[in-house]
Amino acid sequence: MIPALNTDRNAERARLRRRIRPPIWVTLGCALMVFFFCGVALDSAQGPPPPADRRDTIRSQVNLVTVITSVLDKDHHPAANLTADQFEIYEEGVQQKIDVFEPDTQTPLDLALMIDCSMSETQELEFERQAAASFIGQVVRPTDRLAVFGFSDVVTRVGGFSSDLTYLQTSLRRLEPGAGTALYDAVYLGSEALGRNPPGRRRVIVLLTDAGETTSHADFNMARDAAVRADTLLYTICIRAVTNEGGRNTAGEHALETIADSTGGAIYYLDNLKQLGATFDLINRELRTQYRLAYYPDPRPPQGTYRSIEVHVAGDYIVHSRKIYYTGGAPE
Repeated sequence: MIPALNTDRNAERARLRRRIRPPIWVTLGCALMVFFFCGVALDSAQGPPPPADRRDTIRSQVNLVTVITSVLDKDHHPAANLTADQFEIYEEGVQQKIDVFEPDTQTPLDLALMIDCSMSETQELEFERQAAASFIGQVVRPTDRLAVFGFSDVVTRVGGFSSDLTYLQTSLRRLEPGAGTALYDAVYLGSEALGRNPPGRRRVIVLLTDAGETTSHADFNMARDAAVRADTLLYTICIRAVTNEGGRNTAGEHALETIADSTGGAIYYLDNLKQLGATFDLINRELRTQYRLAYYPDPRPPQGTYRSIEVHVAGDYIVHSRKIYYTGGAPE
């Protein structure tokens, strides 16, 4: 079980958030927006908000736990047309009643596309830009939002959350190579960015990297905790420039495998970039054929704790679903 974050890490988490470096045009734009909207803010402050519905307040005290689940057949193709009675969910070993079952979920996506721009990846960056542009065109629908990040020694947001394909594809041109690889920072800050978006949407990180790690301020536990707390699915495309384990960063690979397994995502290993387009296509198809399951935990779990989840599917299937969630709030 993942231990809770220590409170003395608050300063470190605040420092990490500052490591997302927006491009200069974003900084200038924000200054103009503050000036323009100051009058609007004054108008919106008039009058108290309407009273909350007491029924909604009572209902929200027992959190609905959503589990996005991917089911693959033995050939690793998405398994469609499964029925609710084929699924079972267990929390801490106790079977739960499935209150929501939604096949081929249409729940909108918030997706952070994070591209390794370290020196070890520089020579392949243009090819990665082209493949990423094609993936954006495939995966983003009008109700979805995607943001583009590059990371080397720091994490840089080059395109904010948007469904505008032209804007997002153009933002890839602003990716710049750098020294060092802040891999854990990328997972941490990508999860933080997704977690600040409104609830009720699927949150996904697609990470393209060689799994090297050299300059992060976050460590493995901080990165994994951030992904779990934000309910983020991590899909990693790991490009193995060296096939021999003795010449690779296998520690980084194992760390990404663990985070992907914890969150319900997956990791794909590529021996060359010619496989990149097909891998992006696999991820897109999986995201479009996921099942949304949800339940009200019984017994009700204490606040501020991590809870284990297992999803079982009747039949010969491979199941990807998150293995753990955080109940939120302060520990009881």
